[in-house]
Formats: sequence, structure tokens, C-alpha cells
Amino acid sequence: MGPFDDRDIVSGHVPGGTNTSHTLAVGHLTSLLSAVPKASGLADYETAAVEHNVLGRATTEGRRRTFRYLRELYLLDPNRVMFRAMRDLWDEDEQSQPLLAGLSAMARDSVFRASAAGLLALSEGAEATAGMLTGFVEAAFPHAYNEATAAKIGRNTASSWTQTGHLRGRAKKTRQTVEPRPAALAFALLLGHLQGARGQSLYDTQWTAFFDAGAREIEAIAGVAGQRGYIELRSGGGIVEIGFRHLLRPMEDLTNE
Repeated sequence: MGPFDDRDIVSGHVPGGTNTSHTLAVGHLTSLLSAVPKASGLADYETAAVEHNVLGRATTEGRRRTFRYLRELYLLDPNRVMFRAMRDLWDEDEQSQPLLAGLSAMARDSVFRASAAGLLALSEGAEATAGMLTGFVEAAFPHAYNEATAAKIGRNTASSWTQTGHLRGRAKKTRQTVEPRPAALAFALLLGHLQGARGQSLYDTQWTAFFDAGAREIEAIAGVAGQRGYIELRSGGGIVEIGFRHLLRPMEDLTNE
């Protein structure tokens, strides 16, 4: 594998991101990944979205705009480690797909990530309004957005968290818990690894906080992910080693997939 481009995971300290103007569009991502073979390249995803209109948009401009949002959030390029890993795990478990999309969006979108700390701290059943989500983002980026953009961010992030399963409802949204499915947890652990965490510390990162689970549940689901071959997990004598041999395999292996 070539060196990981750490720009693929945004720093989170600079305002901006797709959720300023759009949502996670998990439905569109699902349609696109269903229509394009796994080993395809970025140009194939664009052709499917724009020329073949697998996203079902009414105009060519609408197709291009939606594809641009999807590329910003998910990269859609198998030569980028983050997208290839997500794509590897995508078909393993349909219930993990919204979680994989949400984790990728957190890595790519500062606004969505800024809304996470407050949203994830809400107890199950608590009401979550668009204004509340706007407040979470404004706390991270004070005075960065005018009133209209801030309000739109609140609506978009509320929709995005509904798509990941963390919120439910339409007019009134309430918090619900999500479980760390093995495929999604493997991706969360990989994101921590790409940022330099190792061993036991991989169980306690901003990426594992995405799941509503304690350390013991995270560790147990990591064991299942290891059994399924998503990661390599060795634990004993208080020492945890987690490897990602398959997800971080050399890029030239793309030609053999």
C-alpha cells in the first residue's frame, strides 16, 4: 500500500463540509454502489451517476451536483484507502451500510463531525431539533455561518443523523441507540488506526464513540469482526493487537479483484 493520504480524514478544525448544503444521501450512495461493480474506478461511478442516471435525478446538472456531493463525502475512488475499505465492507452486512456511510461522512465533513459530540451525548428518547444541531455546530465554529446557512446546517444534519439511525421521526426527531455491527466497527477501528491509534486505544476513539456501546461491547464485537476476517485481533495478558492486513492490502491488488 502506498502512504495513506491523511487529507482524506479532514482535521475537523476548519468549518465547511457537504452538510452545509446537502445531507449524507445514504439512499443515493446505496443506489450507486449497487449499480457499479466493486472493482470499478472513479470514472465508472461518475458514468453510472451522470450518464446512466442511477441516482434518478431529473436533470444532468442535478446528477452532476449529487455525484459531487457523494464524491466529497465518500471519495468513490478505489485508489483511496478509506473508500476501498468502506467498499470492501459494504456488502458484508446491509444493516452496517448506514453506519459505514456515517463514519465516512464524519471523516470527511467538519460540519457533520462538529454535530456529533452533542448528538451522541443525548440519551435515548431525547428530542433532537434542527436548532439544537445548529447550536452544536455553532459551538465548534462560532460566527462561521450566517443565520440562513446555520439553519440549513441544522436541517441537513438532522436528516443525516436520521439516515444513520441515530435519530428517528419526521417532524419530531428523537434519539435512538445504534449497535456496533462488526463490519461498521471494523471501519471505525481502521479510521482510528489511520490516525495513529494502536492496540487497546483503538477501542476508545471518536470513531468508536459513533456507536452507543460501552468498552466491553466494543471489544466483543471487535472479536466477531476478527472471526469474520475483517480485522486481525490478538488479545492476551492485557495486551491487544489489532491488524488490518486485508483492508490495507497493497493497492496493486485492485487488479486481481
